Amino acid sequence: MLDLIIIGGGPAGLTAAIYAIRKRLKVMLVSKDLGGKTNFRLELPWVEDYQVIRGLEVVTKFRNELEYLEFAHHLDGVESVEKREDNFVVRTRAGEQLKARALLVASGTRQLWLDVPGEREYVSRGLCYSALSYAPLFIDKTTVVIGEGELALRSAAELATVAQRVHLVGPDKAVLDSDLGRKLRRTKNVSILENHRVTEVLGNGYADRVIVKGPDGKLKEIKADGTFVERRLLPNTEFVKGLVDLDANGHIMIDSLNRTSAPGIFAAGDVTNIFAEQVLVAIGEGAKAALSAYDYLLPNL
Repeated sequence: MLDLIIIGGGPAGLTAAIYAIRKRLKVMLVSKDLGGKTNFRLELPWVEDYQVIRGLEVVTKFRNELEYLEFAHHLDGVESVEKREDNFVVRTRAGEQLKARALLVASGTRQLWLDVPGEREYVSRGLCYSALSYAPLFIDKTTVVIGEGELALRSAAELATVAQRVHLVGPDKAVLDSDLGRKLRRTKNVSILENHRVTEVLGNGYADRVIVKGPDGKLKEIKADGTFVERRLLPNTEFVKGLVDLDANGHIMIDSLNRTSAPGIFAAGDVTNIFAEQVLVAIGEGAKAALSAYDYLLPNL
């Protein structure tokens, strides 16, 4: 019987695992990989690694430490979670069953793909999914943001503070009728292409162009130094549906101590209803969730 099972190997899960180990908890991190979305970082032809401050460095240190501690991680996806009396049973996709007194869910989110030619070919090479993380690299550059909702608007606004030009492709009219939407309409270096959709991503080693289709069916090529797909993020919460409360978008709802609606289940990172999907935010949330889980387990330690 374990004290704590952590589901997810991204920034929140890795941080939580290291904090739990240092508290001498019997812990097991279960994830198909270690690093999560930080394994995919944006490469740009004009940027060297030393020029960028990333949360990745912190995550890498935690990942290396956990890789060394083989007893504390299990590389497999999670199929289901079941509550049995006061304990939890986690079934992996390979059929193993792991039992623990508490559970910490840090399974993150997955991006809603465009599913157009060239997208997967250029992922991390001129095309990525986090303008909020990489905006400072695009001073005086031309960028494209693709998305329908608020996430796309936030990303376009962030880029507009430094980029020479931001093309926002496909925002919903209802989303544009907001304070941020109206601000973007007034921003001189932002062009908004309503009722347009991207049909292809093109490049030469790095993505440098997108083809968009207008409401009249005509195709238009837009050149860009960086392209950001900022569509809806889908939380990986299928295995805890019915166990914890989720918000309207499927994120796990937590309180200030990272507790869910179910005693003994904690959550951290992008899978929760926190404000921002950022590596450094997830690191802090992972640490907080692990400490909270420790307090919950303390009477039985």
